[in-house]
Amino acid sequence: MAPSNDTNFKNFTPYVPKKGEEYMSDEQRAHFKAMLQNWRSELMQEVDRTVSHMKDEAANFPDPADRATQEEEFSLELRTRDRERKLIRKIDQTIERIEQDDYGFCDACGVEIGIKRLEARPTAELCIDCKTLAEIKEKQERG
Repeated sequence: MAPSNDTNFKNFTPYVPKKGEEYMSDEQRAHFKAMLQNWRSELMQEVDRTVSHMKDEAANFPDPADRATQEEEFSLELRTRDRERKLIRKIDQTIERIEQDDYGFCDACGVEIGIKRLEARPTAELCIDCKTLAEIKEKQERG
């Protein structure tokens, strides 16, 4: 399904850089593009399954408790799909960055994000240090 916090791609093979290989070589970019496209495809299949499920399961229950239960179930599914829709948009933006040769480097400091971090979170835009600082700053602002 979704990499981010729970990576479990089907048919996923970690990238093993060759000795002396340049960071974000054509092969590496192709690896991440395929990975992102696969992830996007899996998310789209989930969206289709949800739509089918909601059409099949939609019923006008006479019992208010049954109706409320179904409405809550649909509400949860729709919130999940909304998060996935936003993730699909982010995946599309990341694929665009790959195509523009602007992938794999931290937006804040410009250093390499790293193959392992990108495999754990393919849509990462910050290196681990900048992301950690951003999270600390966010926690401080929230109090």
